[in-house]
Amino acid sequence: MDKVITADDAVVGIADGASIAVGGFGLCGIPTTLIAAVQRTGVSDLQVVSNNCGVDDWGLGPLLADHRIARATSSYVGENKEFARQYLSGELEVELCPQGSLAERLRAGGCGIPAFYTPAGVGTQIAEGGLPWRYAADGTVMVASPAKETREFAGRPHVLEEAIVTDFALVAAAKGDRHGNLVFDKSARNFNPLCAMAGRITIAEVEDLVEPGEIAPDDIHLPGVFVQYVVHAPGVEKRIEKRTVSNPGAAA
Repeated sequence: MDKVITADDAVVGIADGASIAVGGFGLCGIPTTLIAAVQRTGVSDLQVVSNNCGVDDWGLGPLLADHRIARATSSYVGENKEFARQYLSGELEVELCPQGSLAERLRAGGCGIPAFYTPAGVGTQIAEGGLPWRYAADGTVMVASPAKETREFAGRPHVLEEAIVTDFALVAAAKGDRHGNLVFDKSARNFNPLCAMAGRITIAEVEDLVEPGEIAPDDIHLPGVFVQYVVHAPGVEKRIEKRTVSNPGAAA
């Protein structure tokens, strides 16, 4: 039951072309230790599922800059200039998905639900197809999204979204025990539990590693049944995506 290993040992099974769900929202709650370990392996052609792709020099940004990511399923990618460049130049395939739908697709994958209907995306290219997934070098669309099944419920149209299940999941937690039970800190809870549920093999980095029984059952945000490996990662650097400060003298 002791699932604690090193970061490098935890990611050794990730091979070229693997699909990986990565927790975090912006730079909040991202598994930086595990991402760095993946980068050290040299694997490429990764298919990443993450709300966003970090910034140019942090989060998933370094993997992207090294051309290790072949495909990204994301909601918000506007803070990464290299992401935009690779997408528009045809180097990266991108599936954009409404944020709530992405969250539910991950949760559904972890619950064994193959698909679900949602009103999000009805009347747009999300439902009707034609959203550019990959561009050619000349700027034309090489791969476009397919049309999705729609159906009315209570007189309102809904689009069918398929669940997401990935080969691996990388998540970050504030506290965890050796059995893989996890506690997330405030907004860092974001996509982490959902990604953990969606991964066939889930690796969690935890800042505070405790012994089994030290976390009260009612305080556990994600039970250890979803986690295969635990990596102790204290003192991880945390960056702010956009720092906004006020100028007290401005009003005067």
